[in-house]
Amino acid sequence: MEWGWWPAGREWLWLAAGTCGLAFLAYCLYFDRKRRGAPNFKRRLREKRRKEREKAKERESELSELKDTANLQDFFLQEIQVGEIWLAKGEPKKSIEHLINAISVCTHPRQLMQVLEQTLPPHVFEMLVRRIPYTMQQLETSLNEQD
Repeated sequence: MEWGWWPAGREWLWLAAGTCGLAFLAYCLYFDRKRRGAPNFKRRLREKRRKEREKAKERESELSELKDTANLQDFFLQEIQVGEIWLAKGEPKKSIEHLINAISVCTHPRQLMQVLEQTLPPHVFEMLVRRIPYTMQQLETSLNEQD
């Protein structure tokens, strides 16, 4: 039985899906506005950005110290060890960060990658391979800014 203006059949599903979509969008907009209007939002955002800048400066200072070969070797071994520790703790993302640091200062990165491929679990090695270009780009950017 059709009532004229009332949707029938599949039109009802499209109407319901559209209504749910609009409700979800309104929900997102409401809470985003509420989050941005919070009194400590800007302060927390500034603190987060300040911490990120400090972390980047620490990394840059570490890289400038690595010009000495002995420091470079120590850094390489330290990053491999820290990467292994994080992997043993079940934190592959943190492990990958340190392993990429080791790869970036390694004199034979392809050989190191072959060793890592054989020793790391497949999903962790896959994450490592996907993350390398992004990290290397950041490294090049920070080195170019230092020069």
